[in-house]
Amino acid sequence: MSRIGQAIIKIPDGIEVKQEGNNFWAKGSNGELNAPVSDAVKILIKDNIISIEPKNNNARTKAIWGTTRALIKNAVLGVSDGFTKDMEIVGVGYRGVLQGKTLSLSLGLSHPVEIEVPEGIFVKMDGNTKFTISSADKQKLGEFASMIRSKRPPEPFKGKGIRYANEFVLRKEGKKK
Repeated sequence: MSRIGQAIIKIPDGIEVKQEGNNFWAKGSNGELNAPVSDAVKILIKDNIISIEPKNNNARTKAIWGTTRALIKNAVLGVSDGFTKDMEIVGVGYRGVLQGKTLSLSLGLSHPVEIEVPEGIFVKMDGNTKFTISSADKQKLGEFASMIRSKRPPEPFKGKGIRYANEFVLRKEGKKK
């Protein structure tokens, strides 16, 4: 029995949900999201509660059951509250600037790194070295944050680079003379 799959999802006030075929739709103050639904599970929407049940008891269905429930929960939470990731740039001379829908990062390279912010994702600069990324879609948010981090990941000797705000960077000891 899947612990994640059997948990119910409470629908917050002001959120509309519906299922059409193999798609689950959630609509709220942050927009509209959909989540794919497998044929192996059945979705029950009743009294502001969503529950997901497997149609049979094989291994594939058990694997899809929890995944489908997590995707639906992320869609409901995304349209009601949204998701955020705090990031920081560490290093002497490293900084970022938001120019319209373009994030310009000075990362110690010969040129600034220009990143176009995708539709549905919002970037807010908190000074030169801290910024917050927010979106209703958790998957898009994670992919965009990971792509930004990949431009200059934190290095293990001085810790310079782009990192998540709560990320711990394991530091190595330098050479001994």
